[in-house]
Amino acid sequence: MELEKICKHAIKVIRETGNFIRQENLKLNHQQVESKGLHDYVTYVDKTSEKRLTEGLKRILPKSGFITEEDTMDNHEAEYTWIIDPLDGTTNYIHGIPVYSVSVALQRNKQTVVGVVYEIVRDECFYSWEGAPAYMNGQPVRVTVTSTLNNSLLATGFPYYDYSRMPVYLQLFEHLLRNTRGVRRLGSAAVDLAYVACGRFDAFFEYSLHAWDVAAGAFLVKQAGGVVCDFSGKDQYIFGKEIIATNHSIHKVFMDTFQKYFKEA
Repeated sequence: MELEKICKHAIKVIRETGNFIRQENLKLNHQQVESKGLHDYVTYVDKTSEKRLTEGLKRILPKSGFITEEDTMDNHEAEYTWIIDPLDGTTNYIHGIPVYSVSVALQRNKQTVVGVVYEIVRDECFYSWEGAPAYMNGQPVRVTVTSTLNNSLLATGFPYYDYSRMPVYLQLFEHLLRNTRGVRRLGSAAVDLAYVACGRFDAFFEYSLHAWDVAAGAFLVKQAGGVVCDFSGKDQYIFGKEIIATNHSIHKVFMDTFQKYFKEA
């Protein structure tokens, strides 16, 4: 099956799952929230959504494998592998903050070829496939052309369990607050990356993320004309637990600023 068809079939499954997530939010109570670790939460909605996604995506590519947040299914050695976060922004979700998403990427021989981020509350579906531009609800989107930090709006995320880099992170954060239009923290890395892809943010950075948080969104940024790398400027951002995504115009100045603080962190 060609990648465009795979992407569009996947979007149908993802939107159906997103509708389930939206409806269940009205019923969720705090007694149904489980803790996986320090400040790391999961609900039956995450688990059920992941099951819905894996079953639906398996029908599209029956021999595919999965890398998933809740580890519903496995088979990571398949030619095609789906990387799934069924509910990116669970903390927002359980507190009624309307920023959360479904993130799904497809890799072929460990290279991402399809990416979909569905921001549920706004009903905005960002998607692309290899060889195509990035789209939002059918309309092509591009990264910004902002070329200075002073005119940039940035996004980041705050670590919730790995505080080893916090001192240098806070120094960088102060510098960026003083020298940009602002830094936003939405609580869903997949949404942050989608917003870089469609030009709402000029750059995004964060550490202690997992593959399912960033695989789809990073692909969207690249398909929308942006640059994605790890903190050292290399390409280990999907499994390396650190990511920077920018437009081309700001990339060098952002990296130069960033590495002044993080080069030894």
